[in-house]
Amino acid sequence: MGDAYETETVRRPTTRGRKRVEADVCVVGAGISGLSAALEAAKAGADVVLVDAASSIGGQAVGSIVGTIIGLYTHGDDPSQLTYGVAEDLISDLEPTGALRRRRSSEQVFGREKSTILFQYDQIELGRWFERRVDDAGITTLVDALVTDVRFDDGRVRHVDVEHRFGGVRIHAEGYVDATGDASLTWQAGLPCREPTTGVYGTMHFLVEDYDADAVEDLDMGDVNRRLEAVGSEYGLDRESGHLKRFPEREFVHANVTHVATPLDPLASGQIVFDGRRKADGALEFLRNEYPDAFAGTRIRTYADPGIRMTRWIVGHRQLTIDDLAAGERRADAVGRAAWWVELHDSIEGTHWEEFPSDHVYYIPLSCMVPEGADNVVAAGRCVDADTRALSAIRVMGPCIAMGAAAAHALDLAGTDPVHEVDMDALQARLHDNLERTD
Repeated sequence: MGDAYETETVRRPTTRGRKRVEADVCVVGAGISGLSAALEAAKAGADVVLVDAASSIGGQAVGSIVGTIIGLYTHGDDPSQLTYGVAEDLISDLEPTGALRRRRSSEQVFGREKSTILFQYDQIELGRWFERRVDDAGITTLVDALVTDVRFDDGRVRHVDVEHRFGGVRIHAEGYVDATGDASLTWQAGLPCREPTTGVYGTMHFLVEDYDADAVEDLDMGDVNRRLEAVGSEYGLDRESGHLKRFPEREFVHANVTHVATPLDPLASGQIVFDGRRKADGALEFLRNEYPDAFAGTRIRTYADPGIRMTRWIVGHRQLTIDDLAAGERRADAVGRAAWWVELHDSIEGTHWEEFPSDHVYYIPLSCMVPEGADNVVAAGRCVDADTRALSAIRVMGPCIAMGAAAAHALDLAGTDPVHEVDMDALQARLHDNLERTD
């Protein structure tokens, strides 16, 4: 009996060809903003290609286990929802299963008193939900694929080249969404981008299990942050504030108590995984020693991928500023709204917060999402054009979902015309729920 499987000997061709893919819309980046863009574009009838450098979709929500979906509601005594679309779908699907846990937060979070609504989630079930939605929508998905080149001329991206370990792919599309988080598409197109001149820190999130549930429920995060400030350095911890959130239905505590540097240098960036996990180990030792009633027998259940907050972003037709957020003015090209406070992780020790009044709402304009000089590209998520304080507020999941939807519909309506000249009345009519809805 011969071998069960036939084989053949192969060798790399001397001429490297590329598989050609054509679509109406190419979305680069499969995090929450890219997924929102891809799903909205598919719903509008577009043929969509979704590309991500990671081995699965979901971005930081899944891989970095951000742990909570924030920025969907206003702050105040009676929070109202601001963003719908994908957000409404995932809430209606996952909340009844227990994979999404609604919390009315009037508690101490990062040492600040908030009154809003946020959602804890199980990252495994959230990731599977995204996969099912993308599959059902007929979206072509390309993972483990890194953008290596962009053909850009006469104001338009003509094609995007990506590399996969099994070969290169060239994607031709009418419109493109840069949802990479790092403005990778815009950067490779040779368009100007912005980088922060001072450090903005990320987080190594992790999950712990085998804790005492009652003791954790009684834990005072104000006291935990004071202990972190007093003795955290003894455990190799720099950050002096954070939060621990118990998810009783899933029997884990989500820990957000570390800061890691996020350099743009490719060699230096590889070190953040080791640094982050070493700090997670130190945080576990801190919890065991300082709060033995709650954590004496606990262990780390999951180390996440490093969470990245801000690296590089586009230069848009207009930069959104902290003054714009504070004024709350709705500009003529508004495509989304938000209310999350300024949350700038600009020091290794802590977080810079700036609070807005109760029920304060601000707006995100299309002009900060369209790269200057590009007619068929829209950015969405944490790489849109805003100053560092404004970007630290709008980079959270709620506004990112709104920006993804806006990018998809702007490209659909623009067609072959420059996207920054889109019919705003028609676009805002499509985005009515994210601009007007108050139920």
